[in-house]
Amino acid sequence: MPASTERIIKTPDDMESLNLNLSNYNVLVVDDVPLNNLLVEKMLRRFNFNVRKAENGLKAILEIKAQKPDLIILDLMMPVMDGFEVLEKVRADKEMDNVRIIVLSALNTNEDIVKAYNMGANDFITKPIVLDKLINSVARQLNIKV
Repeated sequence: MPASTERIIKTPDDMESLNLNLSNYNVLVVDDVPLNNLLVEKMLRRFNFNVRKAENGLKAILEIKAQKPDLIILDLMMPVMDGFEVLEKVRADKEMDNVRIIVLSALNTNEDIVKAYNMGANDFITKPIVLDKLINSVARQLNIKV
């Protein structure tokens, strides 16, 4: 149960009504489907998050090394380097191992979910993308009190 100073975000309007300045949070969205990247970016920019995008795992690693994000929203099924490999590389790097990672994937078997958590994912959300679930997870991972 949330502490008395916290509340669960039930709708996007709940978060918007708080007038939080979230532009100091850097979020990296990693998905090989441009529409998914755009959709998540628009959802996050609605709340003024600073958003960067990468279309595969290799580009994600380069982005992470160029500027460490506060949060990564990561697809698992991608060309060049998949999300599991990204999890492995991020968690193996002492400079990046404390970055929060939300997996956002169409993979939804217990085996894939457990594997992602065991490899260091902090949360797992299955597609299709639902704004309320995504925003609640982002708020939890970044410890945003609402």
